[in-house]
Amino acid sequence: MGKENQTSVTEFVFLGLSQDPHTQVLLFLLFLLIYLLTVLGNLLMVVLIHIDSRLHTPMYFFLRNLSFADLCFSTTTVPQVLVHFLVRRKTISFAGCSILIIVLLLTGCTECALLAVMSYDHYVAVCKPLHYSTIMTHWTCVRLAVVSSASGAFVSLVDSTFTLRLPYRGNNIINHFFCEPPALLKLASADSHSTEMAIFAMGVVILLAPVSLILVSYGNIICTVVQMHSGEGRLKVFSTCGSHLMVVVLFYGSGISTYMRPNSKATKERDKMISVFYSVVTPMLNPIIYSLRNKDVKGALQRVTFV
Repeated sequence: MGKENQTSVTEFVFLGLSQDPHTQVLLFLLFLLIYLLTVLGNLLMVVLIHIDSRLHTPMYFFLRNLSFADLCFSTTTVPQVLVHFLVRRKTISFAGCSILIIVLLLTGCTECALLAVMSYDHYVAVCKPLHYSTIMTHWTCVRLAVVSSASGAFVSLVDSTFTLRLPYRGNNIINHFFCEPPALLKLASADSHSTEMAIFAMGVVILLAPVSLILVSYGNIICTVVQMHSGEGRLKVFSTCGSHLMVVVLFYGSGISTYMRPNSKATKERDKMISVFYSVVTPMLNPIIYSLRNKDVKGALQRVTFV
């Protein structure tokens, strides 16, 4: 084995989404537009919910936390991707890659937990409306938000520790556009089976378990809504819950496709597209989905605009 293969990797080189210069310019413009919309949309949601007292309810408390998580999640990866579109050699140090993985997992997994908590909030609001104010108190909401963040921190700690403890020697070319565990494991110069099992187990904790809770919550919500006599009431519930379900399908679907499949040594273009969807597109869509379908948010925006 040559001397090069015995040397620990100090930096990684990304192949990116395209090698064609013209395509990279177009992708830069597209990603820049998406990122600006993401920052503007999520920042607007955070500010509106903070300053408008009519939005100081449990649902909007969790929505503000979700928008903040989206903002951090997108900012972790997209700015660097934008820079890489403009340079020929797309590199990141091992330390930088490690930090990116930790923050990416922390914010992404926190969002997974928050989406499950939001489904529980919807369940209590629809199925136990008379007890809603006593169940979803301010401190209960704060505790649920803290548990969501703690869950994200725990999964991030486990996944990043198992991923980064592996030796990386010789090959430092990642066929991807940012650092994430499934892409990095392909370069490990040791058996990564135990790490893949740890990531899968954490996927069960932070992806499958919340999805199960969401399905149970919405199963009960649907049963309650069907029994409602008011057509207007049914429409309002379906509108609110429909927005949440759209976010759940988009985020969990792409996340499960990436982290709950057996890892292979080859990266397919489809894998990159899935990563683009949950790391770049979904954070932009969340505020659009909630604001465009929500009269309270649009009303708050009008009040702020005309004051």
